[in-house]
Amino acid sequence: MGELRSIAASFVASGPSGVAVRTRLRDLTPGDEKVLRLVGAHLGSLASKDLKARCRDGLSHSGEAWAVRKRELTPVSSSRWAGSITKASHDQWALARRCQLAYIQNLEAGIRTVEGRLSLPVEQKGTKKAPGGYRSQREWHAKSRRLRVLQDRLAAARADREAGVVHVVRGGKRLARTRHHLDAAQLTESAWRGRWEAERWFCQADGESGKRYGNETIRISPDGEVSIKLPAPLSHLANAPHGRYVLACRVAFAHRGGEWADRVVADRAIAYRIHYDAGRDRWYVTASWQLPATPTLPIEAALAHGVIGVDMNADHLAAWRLDTHGNPTGSPRHFPYALSGTAEHRDAQVRHALTRLLHWARTCGVRAIAVEDLDFAAEKTREKYGRRKRFRQLISGMPTGKLRARLSSMADQTGIAVIAVDPAYTSRWGAQHWQKPLTTTTRTTTRHDAAAVAIGRRAQGHPIRRRTTPPPHDRSDRAGHRTVQAGPGVPGREETRPRIPGPRTRSVGAGHGANAGNQNAQHRPGRSTEHGFWQQDSLPLSL
Repeated sequence: MGELRSIAASFVASGPSGVAVRTRLRDLTPGDEKVLRLVGAHLGSLASKDLKARCRDGLSHSGEAWAVRKRELTPVSSSRWAGSITKASHDQWALARRCQLAYIQNLEAGIRTVEGRLSLPVEQKGTKKAPGGYRSQREWHAKSRRLRVLQDRLAAARADREAGVVHVVRGGKRLARTRHHLDAAQLTESAWRGRWEAERWFCQADGESGKRYGNETIRISPDGEVSIKLPAPLSHLANAPHGRYVLACRVAFAHRGGEWADRVVADRAIAYRIHYDAGRDRWYVTASWQLPATPTLPIEAALAHGVIGVDMNADHLAAWRLDTHGNPTGSPRHFPYALSGTAEHRDAQVRHALTRLLHWARTCGVRAIAVEDLDFAAEKTREKYGRRKRFRQLISGMPTGKLRARLSSMADQTGIAVIAVDPAYTSRWGAQHWQKPLTTTTRTTTRHDAAAVAIGRRAQGHPIRRRTTPPPHDRSDRAGHRTVQAGPGVPGREETRPRIPGPRTRSVGAGHGANAGNQNAQHRPGRSTEHGFWQQDSLPLSL
């Protein structure tokens, strides 16, 4: 058996750094929609040109070049619109660079796996730690060709990164490729064109503290009135002073509306984005703002009332409540979700499952939820899992990052801390030490339930293995070994109970009898002290 890797220390996950809430723009007049379409299309064309200029600058970009781009955009929009466009271009380029690095790391991992398997003999068995050779000469030949393809892709990606070249598609690469498969997407060319243009529109503005209602470009008053500062070429469409256009509808934010209203009244910065959903034929406005950094709750204080261990799976969350000593109490709980359909449906399923989990935690009086610090970003290559396509899809479909981020955001509002633990061996050791003991005639404990217990115990600093209850006083050594959970600082807490020679009776303690050091001196059946000078003969058959 190989050496076990070291277990990283658990920590309290930080809360969200920002808030984004969305509401629908209802009861828009045809004139309002016309103005919004013109503004979005005009600013979208400027954003496309600016992003092209930013990508052309590459690694040679500087603050001076940024200022030049902004000055060029100001006459055809406004100073604030130009600032929002250039900032969005810079953020998009930085995101593309991060994705490029992740793509290179993914290719490197796949190449290492293929090279390792090609170096092994065909049909050689693999182990739990590493895959074996390929199953046939045909597969070996196909993978050797794929290795050359991966190496070529890696060389091209590295060359692009060294030159500062990124590949960005405004509107999305997926939607751009859908143009060539309209029948499969069940779209007409005009319907696709409408979605494509809507995705490339630009109508977002960063906030500014000290300005009226926190934003001079897109302004929403406390009573819900929405007004937009029109770009210079469209100023003739204004219906309010200072080149502004006021929409006929009123908006209200149902979620966190109180926080939004407090910031608006105090003229604190709020960023807005107006966007159009072509599939639903609806207009939306999203408000976002940053949250001040708050000190993280100490892990000891978070665990003062116990913890709920949560095991994340592809279709449900398995949770179990543990007391302060690491003992599971009550029954396990499952919170299912279906990761199918549209992205909005999947996100809603995750949100509803986490809402039920947090409500249960609040009912139990627990102030901490322990989850695994999972990251499958580098484990999704098809080279790692070979022919196991269903398993690859299972791993890729688990929204580990989204679950962790959304749980931290939602738990921050309820006062519940999220503790991230090392995921090493939690499923294996949980099933080994907890699945069978927690299974009763009326309850079947799954591996996921046992893993939830292991996760909770690791968050508390306890070992995952169970403590055995000592025998009663009238049977053995007066309960010599401990029954309660040992603290993390107790030496030898993971060791077995030492074997003390000597009799174990209620009147004579271990190691204190007359024959304490000589077990053979005690007359017990089967011991060597039974002398062999006499033996009972078998009864004669003649009697």
